[in-house]
Amino acid sequence: MSAIRRFIRKLEVDHPEGLSHTELFLNNDDLRPVPLQNRTWKHWNFIAFWVADCFNINTWMIVSSMVTGGLSWWQAWICVWLGYGFVAPFIVLNARPGAIHHITFPVVARTSFGLWGSLWCTFNRGAMACIWYGVQASIGGSCVLVLLRSMWPSVYNIPNHLPESAGITTRDFMCFFLFWFISLPAIWFPIHKIRHLFTAKAIFAPTAGIVFFIWAIVKAKGVGPIVRQPSTIHGSELGWKMVVSLMSCISNMATLVVNAPDFASRASTPSAAVLPQLFSVPIGFSLVSFLGIIVSSSSSVIYGEAVWSPIDLLDKFLDPDPTTGKGPNGATRFGVWFIAASFILAQLGTNISANSVSAGCDLTALFPRFINIRRGGYIAAIVGLAMCPWNLLKDSNSFTSYLSAYSVFLSSIAGVMITEYWLIRRGHYRVSDLYTAKRDGWYFYFYGINLRAYAAYLSGILINVVGFAGAVARDVPLPAKRIYQMSFFTGFGVSALVYISLNYFFPTPGSWQKFHEVDESEFVDTEREKAGKSGSEEEGSVDGDEKIKDKAHDSQEKVEIKAV
Repeated sequence: MSAIRRFIRKLEVDHPEGLSHTELFLNNDDLRPVPLQNRTWKHWNFIAFWVADCFNINTWMIVSSMVTGGLSWWQAWICVWLGYGFVAPFIVLNARPGAIHHITFPVVARTSFGLWGSLWCTFNRGAMACIWYGVQASIGGSCVLVLLRSMWPSVYNIPNHLPESAGITTRDFMCFFLFWFISLPAIWFPIHKIRHLFTAKAIFAPTAGIVFFIWAIVKAKGVGPIVRQPSTIHGSELGWKMVVSLMSCISNMATLVVNAPDFASRASTPSAAVLPQLFSVPIGFSLVSFLGIIVSSSSSVIYGEAVWSPIDLLDKFLDPDPTTGKGPNGATRFGVWFIAASFILAQLGTNISANSVSAGCDLTALFPRFINIRRGGYIAAIVGLAMCPWNLLKDSNSFTSYLSAYSVFLSSIAGVMITEYWLIRRGHYRVSDLYTAKRDGWYFYFYGINLRAYAAYLSGILINVVGFAGAVARDVPLPAKRIYQMSFFTGFGVSALVYISLNYFFPTPGSWQKFHEVDESEFVDTEREKAGKSGSEEEGSVDGDEKIKDKAHDSQEKVEIKAV
């Protein structure tokens, strides 16, 4: 029996000693407040993070459905500006408790949904992160294929040994696996150090985008016809198409709104997570989509049709000349290689920022005794491989409908969380109560579940249910469709209003005080702060088998808690 216990102990991640079994479900080093020495994200790091995150293939192509749906390029671009401009304040608002108290999304969610009620929200976000990890890796695999073709054109001739039921060829799976494999080392680094990856991406990816932009214009001898193409719809149809378009931009960011505290928890100062995010999001995403518009417009001159996917366009650059039959010269192949390599870096950075870290934080909260952020990131990578994401991308319309529906769930969660911090608790926290199941704790609610939050959450979902049925080819009333087309705002607004009303009639301890951002428990993680100052602390994501075995580490961690 003792051997089994020792084996289980080796599997455990770092956490304070002497915890009860209940507290082991609430605690580990990655769930506790980030120690001072790991709060390394400055203003520039948040700018680099969003520049890095916005530069990916999805953002490049986001205008394509708008233009093909009847909007002119400038109308579509306005929708991008408005969409990302509207969503940026939500990111800043939800990031605030992370920046102030240095805790991640799963812990912040405990304040509104309860110690145990938050697990459903965490599971929702974690499952979505794992799915998106696989999808982004599949897109990254197409970048690898173009990069390999620029070096060895014969890569296209690799014979297929997989059955048709696999849904993918041997060549494409090889490229997907290569991208998946080279992403694994990036998962190893803790959040406070991975900022260097985003800085590198913020340099190389925009450089490649500008090179691609100039190259396409020179090759087409102009910017192409799309910039002169008028809208083909008018009146109310035009207005609602613009609403749907800007809402698609907001829906793309719903996941990052919810898990905004994850990165904000590493902020060196609270202000570092405010203005850099507020301005970088709309500016960065709008500029990348503009590059996509002009490059795609130029492609219609070169090939007679608009090629919206940058990877497909790069692949066409490698095709033999139809008149002479000659392949591309060395300069063209190098240019394609450089841009494809930058897109690989772009996809890798996006996958880490939006999916790997999020999944790691969420899975940590679900199994804190055995999973930390690093292990959670690797679990997301394994799930992303096992789910065969290329099958999801076969029917892009169904997948897009699913993602739009999922944003309804996330907007309702965000509505409750933001309302809790800014209007109900008004900045007042008891951080110590987030790590104990005491019945008199602020966040114990009804056996660890805040029924007010769940009533608000379900209300935000229900108002969009009928409209969602219309989105999947059911006949529903037009008002229901319109409500669903604004699903982020309707879900967020209804959940917020219901939550405010329920808290007004059934107030909770610590609510409705004068606004003041303060931890009333004055939680101090004394042992971790001392360890950091002495330079002996490893980051919270260190696996159990890397634990220091000396006597100091095995001593019980002492936490000083004072109640005001």
